Amino acid sequence: MFVTAAVSSVVREGAIAATLTGMMILLFLGSWRSTLIITLSIPLAILAALTGLSLLGETINVMTLGGLALAVGILVDDATVTIENINWHLEQGKEIEPAILDGAQQIVVPATVSLLCICIAFVPMFGLGGVAGYLFRPLAEAVMLALAASYVLSRTLVPTLANYLLRNQHAHASSDGDDHAPATPSRNPFARFQRGFEHYFERARNGYLGLMQLCLQNRIKVIAGFLSLSLLSFGLAPYLGQDFFPTVDGGQIKLHIRAPTGTRIEETTALADRIGTAIHGIVPANELGGIVSNIGLTVSGINMAYNNSGTIGVADADILISLNPNHAPTDNYIKTMRDKLPQQFPGTSFAFLPADIVSQVLNFGVPAPIDLQVAGRDLVANRKYANALLAKVKAIPGIADARIQQAFQQPTLNVNVDRSLTSLAGLTEKDVATAMLTTLSGSSQSAPTYWLDPANGVSYAVSVQTPQRDINTMTGLKNIPVTSSGGGNAQLVGGLANVQRTASNAVVSHYNVTPVIDIFATPQGRDLGALASDIQKVIHATAPDLPKGASVALRGQVSTMTSAYQQLFVGLAAAIVLIYLLIVVNFQSWIDPFVIVMALPTALAGIVWILFGTGTTLSVPALTGAIMCMGVATANSILVISFARERMAAGADAMAAAFDAGSSRFRPVLMTALAMVIGMLPMAIEPGQNQPLGRAVIGGLIFATCATLFLVPTLFSLVHGRQRQANQADPATTSSH
Repeated sequence: MFVTAAVSSVVREGAIAATLTGMMILLFLGSWRSTLIITLSIPLAILAALTGLSLLGETINVMTLGGLALAVGILVDDATVTIENINWHLEQGKEIEPAILDGAQQIVVPATVSLLCICIAFVPMFGLGGVAGYLFRPLAEAVMLALAASYVLSRTLVPTLANYLLRNQHAHASSDGDDHAPATPSRNPFARFQRGFEHYFERARNGYLGLMQLCLQNRIKVIAGFLSLSLLSFGLAPYLGQDFFPTVDGGQIKLHIRAPTGTRIEETTALADRIGTAIHGIVPANELGGIVSNIGLTVSGINMAYNNSGTIGVADADILISLNPNHAPTDNYIKTMRDKLPQQFPGTSFAFLPADIVSQVLNFGVPAPIDLQVAGRDLVANRKYANALLAKVKAIPGIADARIQQAFQQPTLNVNVDRSLTSLAGLTEKDVATAMLTTLSGSSQSAPTYWLDPANGVSYAVSVQTPQRDINTMTGLKNIPVTSSGGGNAQLVGGLANVQRTASNAVVSHYNVTPVIDIFATPQGRDLGALASDIQKVIHATAPDLPKGASVALRGQVSTMTSAYQQLFVGLAAAIVLIYLLIVVNFQSWIDPFVIVMALPTALAGIVWILFGTGTTLSVPALTGAIMCMGVATANSILVISFARERMAAGADAMAAAFDAGSSRFRPVLMTALAMVIGMLPMAIEPGQNQPLGRAVIGGLIFATCATLFLVPTLFSLVHGRQRQANQADPATTSSH
């Protein structure tokens, strides 16, 4: 059910993103023909990507569908730029075929470089290890395949459709702001709305040109302002918090209870029933789907191997609570149960375990995200230290369900057999052990016997066991008869052995052969990174009390998160370097790629601001979105710089080339950026694993678009203006000599 709901959610997000993007393109272009051409490329690119994923052996899952939903906003980029460029050439008075050919030739190089930049940004994800790699490699494959298909379609299908559908179409208002004859009045409300939008868009464009002139007149101040904003924004990063993955409300609650050690299974069953009744009083009947209790140990060892609840005996029970659709937030119910249940059932420990598939996978089979291990050979000293450490961990704000996993003081009966007396009776210690095993557990443990039913051909296990009423007392245990395999007189256990009451450990755990005590805990209301930092402080503070030969280690999700973060930060830096080197090769220049890359710190600042503003913690999906944003943010800057270089090659100076590039690229840059932002909106709003990813991309794109429209042309004019002055000064210096 969880998988079905997750896949349906991602499909719904993709459909909404495609619809919103198509409406935005229709608004900007004012032509259903152009919009049809662009929107047709979306399903075709997705189908091509699905074909590629099938060939790579991937399945349709949350991550591959998430990658395709993520790519919807980017898929329209190539087609939008192609159609917009064709319209621009049509506005210059060209016929349809020359306009298509000239437009395609003008953008083929920057479009290719943009595609490679976005794909290169995803390359570091293929080097991710662990859970992050398994999750995000399929996502990266889906995005790259969809983008490659979109690029091919924008070079083949889009120009072909434009040749047929745009042949007799009137071009929309010029992006150069040229005067046109007044449009014929129309009674069509959509046409009137679009003309009103064009009117206000031209006003916004004129406002941008005024700001652009102001930036070019104050270039040093503008550049310093952008860089200062970026650096100051990074100061917010420590306040974001860190999580491995965002929590997902799957509508399920898994509650693990542990009665006092030694509680019989009948008493544990009655306790689970009373707790279930209390849960009915907390969760409304119209929201409660059902309650299922699993009590004690499972029969099969396979089931125990796959069980991640930490059950160790008959005093443990798992209660799975399912909520109906449209329920209140699950975390609210969990918090209420944490407050009320321990008060109603003193002596019983409660722990809320991960109920959804994703959290269980991320915990690697451990019952909690935080696993603080005390390892050493002196178990008594380690237990004393672990209890003191547990008390300090419980005092940390945001820690919930802190407990020691291992149970001690298990009621035990030691049977000390007198070997000399046993041998005089013609028996051995093995005979005593076998008699007790058969009496207490049944003959199936020592002598498995089966009866074949001739009627149906089915074999049934036959077990002989002493009635429970005969072994409820110490006297009953001492009266167990003992016989040898060779026959002879039977003896009683009480006559051959001394039975004593004692206590023992209910379970003994090891890590790398060393005995270990686990302290499990769960975050509540705080991020995992902050809790890990506070726990490390507690570990350092209690280091003098650590027993000799013992060690303390913080494991669980924390160590996995730290490793994933290191890989993603390296991937982010590698993406920036690879993008820069790619643009260097394309432009045959070190300066212009530097101008383009200077917009990336502003994109990172946007990511920090949107995560901070929405209260979203830094996580693996958010860092993945940051890596993706590096490639996407570079694409529009490449278009602006390419146009500015063309203007300079035509004889314009650096200031005029920068101004013309910003003026002519304002509409396509704004369209592609808005298409990507709108495409990410459903993902950023809909709760789920990819919500931080969508928000990170949106924040980075908004700030990167501002840098593309203002910082990049300003920096271009400054760098090339000084370079041209230096080139002009060299001949003058040479001639003077």
